[in-house]
Amino acid sequence: MPSPNDLPAPTAAAAPDPLVLYGQEFTSRLLLGTARYPSPAVLEAAVRQARPAMVTAALRRQGTQPGDAGQGFWELLARLGVPVLPNTAGCYSVEEAVTTAHMAREVFGTPWIKLEVIGDDYTLQPDTLNLVEAAGQLIREGFHVLPYCTDDLVLCQRLVDVGCQAIMPWAAPIGTGRGPVNPYALQLLRERLDVPMLVDAGLGLPSHACQVMEWGYDGVLLNTAVARSGDPVAMAGAFAQAVAAGRAARLAGAMQPQSTAQASTPVLGTPFWHHVQP
Repeated sequence: MPSPNDLPAPTAAAAPDPLVLYGQEFTSRLLLGTARYPSPAVLEAAVRQARPAMVTAALRRQGTQPGDAGQGFWELLARLGVPVLPNTAGCYSVEEAVTTAHMAREVFGTPWIKLEVIGDDYTLQPDTLNLVEAAGQLIREGFHVLPYCTDDLVLCQRLVDVGCQAIMPWAAPIGTGRGPVNPYALQLLRERLDVPMLVDAGLGLPSHACQVMEWGYDGVLLNTAVARSGDPVAMAGAFAQAVAAGRAARLAGAMQPQSTAQASTPVLGTPFWHHVQP
């Protein structure tokens, strides 16, 4: 048997596997929210630990001026050097969402928008009746829309039909941390729609993120699971590793489950007395 020193040298690193949204490449498949952290310093450390593709910020909840946010929130985002994904959190109508998106584009100088149109105060479930209309209008006005939606197949198909090049279905209601409550619906979405999909809302554990990545999702967006954990910085790193592991497992191709035990060690070379009949 050759020693480790006799083994061939590793080949060149594998080809990069970027996340591509609206034609733009990102090296990370994790997007991170910026709300509910214990302090700005913890937020900054968590973002630096996770190295996400983008960080989200709610314009309606933070205000449009640095002084409105308190403790230099906008300066902190600029210092991090991570692309900002503004969102329309807190909007309950098409008009509110569209107006907020235009304000965000002016403030941040970006066409990216996470579109939220809330239909229910208790579950914060997206307004499935008005979300498509708002998305279509913003797409026509030049925005790169990432819509926060439920796992309903017809709704997601309609969002694609009006021009959304990516969608973000929930795993569970925002902030619950329950993980995927409807695995069938999420897996069906992945099978039926041929656009990038990121799971947004409801993940609570790194294993949840790994699981949806194994199902073929292209990324995840997190906030509460990191911000409200015991150690947000460590949890940000754990989620980043889980997302990468899930993606690697998806690309590697998992074995098919079997209904019966399958020996992992061949019988060839087994001592003869194991074959002797009593």
